[in-house]
Amino acid sequence: MRERLVQCERVLKPTGSLYLHCDWHAGHYLKQVLDELFGYDNFRNEIVWKRSFSHSDSKQGAKKYGRLHDTIFFYTKSEDYAFNTQYTPFSEDYLKNFYKYQDNRGRYQLISMLGPGGAAKGNPEYEVMGVNRYWAFSKQKMAEFIAQGLVVQTKPGNVPRLKRYLNEFKGVPLQSLWTDIAPIQGASKEKLGYPTQKPEALLQRIIETSSNPTDIVLDPFCGCGTTLAVAKRLGRRFIGIDISRVACDVMKKRLGGGVKVIGGESEEELAKMDPHEFARLVIVEKLEGIVSPRKSGDMGIDGWAEFKTVPVQVKHWEHNVGRPEIDKFKTAIERDKKERGILIAKDFSRDCYAEVARIAKEDKITIELKKFSEIFR
Repeated sequence: MRERLVQCERVLKPTGSLYLHCDWHAGHYLKQVLDELFGYDNFRNEIVWKRSFSHSDSKQGAKKYGRLHDTIFFYTKSEDYAFNTQYTPFSEDYLKNFYKYQDNRGRYQLISMLGPGGAAKGNPEYEVMGVNRYWAFSKQKMAEFIAQGLVVQTKPGNVPRLKRYLNEFKGVPLQSLWTDIAPIQGASKEKLGYPTQKPEALLQRIIETSSNPTDIVLDPFCGCGTTLAVAKRLGRRFIGIDISRVACDVMKKRLGGGVKVIGGESEEELAKMDPHEFARLVIVEKLEGIVSPRKSGDMGIDGWAEFKTVPVQVKHWEHNVGRPEIDKFKTAIERDKKERGILIAKDFSRDCYAEVARIAKEDKITIELKKFSEIFR
């Protein structure tokens, strides 16, 4: 993580911000790294997001407190950073206790007009509605308030007070404790089935606060692309990085047109991929097909191309393909009750082609042999 955070700090603009989330196992270690890289004085907030209503590790009888929150560290590159204050609605209790009155202009509360400190602070002294006091406003301004119907004296002799309407305020400036963003649950429309997926509302709050339209948002661990999807919707430019090709596939579909995947297709990178993920890359991204839901026991078929009419088998990068593999794949095609299949590998032995020709002539089954050099060119 330190190596990656060094690069994040390097590419971040002077007006930029960094938000880092990590669970309770490692967050405190990473804060020390961030203090070192960004400077102790550029640490702005430790945000606590209540990410769950209950948790399996806090079931009855557990000898610890339920872990219901995540921590998000907020750092900036300098003192001059983008920050657009966000607001949350006033609570019903607050409205009930403080905005008790209403007229044709809306809901309001009555606030003091007295000048704190009296004469010592230079506040003017004069009479309003039979009450002589030191006021926070000039006599002229007070007259304007009265003319606008904003000054209320609840009964003769009481100190007049000023109407302050609820619609004059955007809400409560956002604090560091976030309890109003619900986690993604089973019935959520956002749910993609990707582990660690965050709700879009969480990323929207962060992006709207710390960036402006056309700014660039970078997520170097972007998973299923929630950050990128929200950035696109909010008119920001975006870059996402993830080591998983499955994640890249999910993101590409989620983000739609105008998005491309860069890298991850060198021979060295392909050879290191998990066999199932590699098969998914070939079938879904290169053939625009679908993969088999089975990771084991797939009976020789990794997926299908051409609207599930053509079985596909993908041999991993280092796998040598000879005549026995052809015969096995032919059996898998027959079992799938198809007459054509595609076998993809790095290379094929000479007798593979002879066996494919024999099968086509004698068994009327067509097997296409495709090399990775054709697929990834």
